[in-house]
Amino acid sequence: MAEQALLSLRGVSKSFGGIHAVHDISFKVRAGESVGLVGPNGAGKTTLFNCVCGQLRFDQGEIMFDGTTLAGIPTFKRARLGIGRTYQKVEVFTDMSVRDHLMVAERSRCGEGRLWKDLLNMSKVSRQEMENVEATLDLVGISSMADTSVNALGLGHCRLVELARALAAEPKILLADEPSSGLDIHETAEVAAVLRTVQHERGTAILLVEHDLSMVGEVVDRTVVMDLGSLLAEGTFDEVMANPEVRHAYLGQMGAA
Repeated sequence: MAEQALLSLRGVSKSFGGIHAVHDISFKVRAGESVGLVGPNGAGKTTLFNCVCGQLRFDQGEIMFDGTTLAGIPTFKRARLGIGRTYQKVEVFTDMSVRDHLMVAERSRCGEGRLWKDLLNMSKVSRQEMENVEATLDLVGISSMADTSVNALGLGHCRLVELARALAAEPKILLADEPSSGLDIHETAEVAAVLRTVQHERGTAILLVEHDLSMVGEVVDRTVVMDLGSLLAEGTFDEVMANPEVRHAYLGQMGAA
């Protein structure tokens, strides 16, 4: 695995009024690495994601991505640098087919300015665009539902569609925010398998926020633990789960088990 830091956070802080949602966070994600970001509710994980992706402006510190500082760079430009993201709440267009979701992401990635033609139904799909979309459908395992309208799918399949749409943009890193939320054990295993495949076959780095610790343990190479906005521990999954401070802060209700 490459040692290069693809994503680097140094002393990142974000406050809302007098509340320190994120305080002095520093860690790195190497190219091709899968890192879990865990902690109890309110630890600041999603706030940190929003600072990386550009939905929030951090107050202090530095975020570097692939050698570029992200301060002042708008969200859409961060996406074109190679930062992909999924959300806790599924964000899909219910009146579009699965394939169309991926085609939108493919054209956004290429940035060829075809949106006005798409709106007038004047734009033709190129062979390369179709091949790229079909490859992503196959990667995520949803080729059989490519022509299905998303409003006919259950939550588990919608999460896979959202994941596929993010991957269609061929990000260098995928920030996955609670991808198993609302899923049953079988659907969660399906999402975990996709994340492992994406990392191993495409070399995509992954930063995973997830409450399902079993899934985290299966997917990640390294784990970062946050509590009350601060970094509490960092190491392998087994190392951080054996840390008494982590067990107290994150697994307090399970500490005696």
